[in-house]
Amino acid sequence: MAKITNNYATGLLIATLYVYIISVAVTARVLPLHPYLNGQENPITNIFDTSNYGILQLGNGLALTPQMGWNSWNFFACEINEKVIRETADALVSTGLAKLGYNYVNIDDCWSEFVRDSKDQLVPHSETFPSGIKSLADYVHSKELKLGIYSDAGKFTCQIRPGSLFHEPDDAKIFASWGVDYLKYDNCFNLGIDPEKRYPPMRDALNATGRPIFYSLCEWGVHDPALWAGKVGNSWRTTDDINDSWASMTTIADLNDKWAAYAGPGGWNDPDMLEVGNGGMTYEEYRAHFSIWALMKAPLLIGCDVRNMTAETFEIISNEEVIAVNQGIMLLQLPS
Repeated sequence: MAKITNNYATGLLIATLYVYIISVAVTARVLPLHPYLNGQENPITNIFDTSNYGILQLGNGLALTPQMGWNSWNFFACEINEKVIRETADALVSTGLAKLGYNYVNIDDCWSEFVRDSKDQLVPHSETFPSGIKSLADYVHSKELKLGIYSDAGKFTCQIRPGSLFHEPDDAKIFASWGVDYLKYDNCFNLGIDPEKRYPPMRDALNATGRPIFYSLCEWGVHDPALWAGKVGNSWRTTDDINDSWASMTTIADLNDKWAAYAGPGGWNDPDMLEVGNGGMTYEEYRAHFSIWALMKAPLLIGCDVRNMTAETFEIISNEEVIAVNQGIMLLQLPS
């Protein structure tokens, strides 16, 4: 295990102090108590007692630690294709990041055609994903990695591709048939239907396939999903989208912090993907960003182009001690 340099240790200490300061700021807030943390049961014992697994969370056997991997959106947005995804899988392996736990290769929006086919099924875009998602999943699996895909709990995705609202059984079946391991499920064009009603049908549809598929709710924190999503998904966005700036990152950290009591094995608060390496913050700010996400037990989903990352970016996201904070035995989100 690599040693932390003095500078990195200082950065981690600063991040720790930052989270502590947030905690002082929010202590006056009165939050609803998690129903399983109301004194009737010992929270630590209950969370780590596998005989009761599923009481707190979805119970699909996934997300015992916060998910780690890569997502296409922060760097590529809609400029994605199967070559990028294959090369990213290759890079995760060749750099050693896969061995550190970064095992999800997640395709975000824009992978599909703009309309469903004649059988009302989702289909990959013929120009950017000509080999199909099944072939891509097979390639990613051959690298001992997992493939993630994107859809939306609305009529359309955020980039106006077909959404999965009212198509949940069919879409879940096709995702499973392709070998998909992860679904990011967004919140655009939702017809004004409450998320508490829109997100459970996809949970049920995914579970009905018999394939373990990580279910990531991207509801933007609109209806405080930490209060209800524990039995719906494996992670839930607590905030709006991040952007590559110190102001955005720290604001999102503040917003996510208040829900620390609701995170644990099986379900995690998600303050959005990492921006480390995308150029909008300094080296020191990116170190703080990564450290804060680790302390918050947030998903560690790389958002840069790992095929062309700098040595500084690699140093930050490959630090084994910081990753251990995120993935280690004390799996509750540190209160802030």
